Amino acid sequence: MDLEKVRNIGISAHIDSGKTTLTERILFYTGRIHKIEEVKGKSGVGATMDSMELERERGITIQSAATAVKWGEYDVNIIDTPGHVDFTVEVERALSVLDGAILVLCSVSGVQSQSITVDRQMRRYNVPRLAFINKMDRAGADAVNVTRQLREKLHHNAVLVVYPIGAEDQHQGVVDLRTRKAYYFDGDNGEHIRVEDCPEELKEDVEEYRSKLVEALGDFDDDIMEKFLNEEEVSAEEMEPVIRKATLSLDLTPVFCGSAYKNKGVQVLLDAVMAYLPNPAEISNEAFDLDNDEEKIALESVPDKPLVCLAFKLEDGKYGQLTYTRIYQGTLRKGEFIYNQKTNKKHKLGRLVRMHSDKMEDIDSASAGDIVCMFGIDCSSGDTFTDGNVRYSMQSMHVPDPVISYSLTPKDKGGQTNFSKALNRFSKEDPTFRVRRDEESGETIISGMGELHLEVYIERMRREYKVDTIVGEPQVAYRETIQMPTAYNYTHKKQTGGSGQYARLAGEMRPIDKESEGDQHYRFLNKITGGSIPREYIPSCDKGFQDSMTKGVLIEAPVVGVEMEVNDGSAHAVDSSDMAFQIAARAAFKEAMRKAKPVIMEPIMKVQVEGPEEFQGGMQTTLIRRRGTIVGSESHHGTTVIDAHVPLSEMFGYSTELRSATQGKAEFTMEFAHYDKVPASVQEDLIKKHEESKKK
Repeated sequence: MDLEKVRNIGISAHIDSGKTTLTERILFYTGRIHKIEEVKGKSGVGATMDSMELERERGITIQSAATAVKWGEYDVNIIDTPGHVDFTVEVERALSVLDGAILVLCSVSGVQSQSITVDRQMRRYNVPRLAFINKMDRAGADAVNVTRQLREKLHHNAVLVVYPIGAEDQHQGVVDLRTRKAYYFDGDNGEHIRVEDCPEELKEDVEEYRSKLVEALGDFDDDIMEKFLNEEEVSAEEMEPVIRKATLSLDLTPVFCGSAYKNKGVQVLLDAVMAYLPNPAEISNEAFDLDNDEEKIALESVPDKPLVCLAFKLEDGKYGQLTYTRIYQGTLRKGEFIYNQKTNKKHKLGRLVRMHSDKMEDIDSASAGDIVCMFGIDCSSGDTFTDGNVRYSMQSMHVPDPVISYSLTPKDKGGQTNFSKALNRFSKEDPTFRVRRDEESGETIISGMGELHLEVYIERMRREYKVDTIVGEPQVAYRETIQMPTAYNYTHKKQTGGSGQYARLAGEMRPIDKESEGDQHYRFLNKITGGSIPREYIPSCDKGFQDSMTKGVLIEAPVVGVEMEVNDGSAHAVDSSDMAFQIAARAAFKEAMRKAKPVIMEPIMKVQVEGPEEFQGGMQTTLIRRRGTIVGSESHHGTTVIDAHVPLSEMFGYSTELRSATQGKAEFTMEFAHYDKVPASVQEDLIKKHEESKKK
């Protein structure tokens, strides 16, 4: 396989921007499918990439789907990623293995809340991208305004590379600013491309935006800048390598536009993917050398080096577990042995397939740069495989902590086996879906990223495993922290027959400074001098403190943001032990925390509500009533977008209230923003509730 002719791309965007519709068109134009189906099509078939029944019903993408297509001489692996923030891990997993992406934006709504999240994820993985302004056929479509939003809201160096021919119901095609040629898309499905000269009435606009494109490229090439300043002509051939170079370095975002639903502009976008997005050899990938203290090693996208590949997504298909795998180095061959670097297990690869949504094609081998599926390999998402010649691990993916939990029990006892099977499969598939057993109540607790996230798994359990469940009250993931430094000095003394237990430790508990904290919830400082606590017992103090972090003193929520310093203590030659110091540390932690002004912290969600301007007041009221803080709002083409921070505990049942306040015309998205102190009155209620539940 010629790596220069390979592209691994993702399609990402805010919910309902038309990603899946765009992918459907790409499949059609590349000959992968012979009939276009719509996301909410009358045929009831649904889009090719939404293979899950639930996706077709709701008209949203839940799982990322993968497919492989050919465009001219190019092999393209495409992953259609979900836009809904509750399925953010799917976006994370896709982006971590992709080389380039298409950021789809709605021509009317522009940059929306989820576009910002997706953009942040692309930046985290340094993914070069093109922007595609979709839905140019809709009332209020404005490609120039959306390009401006890309610059202002996402801080992209965004420039139009094509200019729309008409908008709304007059949208007919695009003019390529590089060549000044107009592209029209004829036939029932826009498959016949007609190329003509630029329409007379658009010539002035085309020259204006072509000049802006040339000026932007001048920042990356002195010859183009000189020609621009001297008002000399810059040819399309001169522009191409510069656009590519600036896109790969993430310094430029080329912007294309069209209407996937009306079959306009998609082929021009496909040509741009081949021209401007990277091939696997142009991306630098690193692994950690497990034999060398996790030193970073640069991988080479060549077939004859030792194999390194990453299992980035699992699917329990009709024929067993499918493992989506990105090969970074070497060649993966059917029938050969591969080694899981996390479990040190050896597996024989019995079957290798290339996926096309939920259909598959058997292959014998695949090499560096490819994305394929392994069959029957028992592993978890994020595991690295090699051929045994090296012990490398790919970087683990960023997995956010869950913010909401439900208790779940099967309605009838006979469903227990399937209930366990489903939970086991879902938690293996999705690292943000967590399952634990509450030892006190004996209940099964599921946790995830939001109401919709958990509802989808409960619904999948009912459909795929025929298990009806009883769902308990939603539980919010509260945390506890402290507000002031507090000294402690605790002695643990216990005398029984024979040797006793003795440990004394002293020091200070203090809040971790928020500025320096980052993601740090706990820090241990050893300031013991002169051996007042023997060195072998210092880790025991640390372990005791960490054990105490699991349950706070107010509502037994996990403790965050605490630094524990040990600066004094004493030990007994006979009675001191590892256990004695652990017990002393646990007791000292609880005692100090009670004096350190403990407070309960709650997850605050970033909520964006979008609806008609006439309901702006009503939408704001629904948020304020739920302890929300409005952080911004803007109106555009009769649509209002309100950004707010609202405690998660107040967001349950919000969709029903929003619907009734706006005659069903508004929608909202929500994602975790940060933790914040709960008001005093709420804290009292939470403590009271916790004490009552303990009495039961």
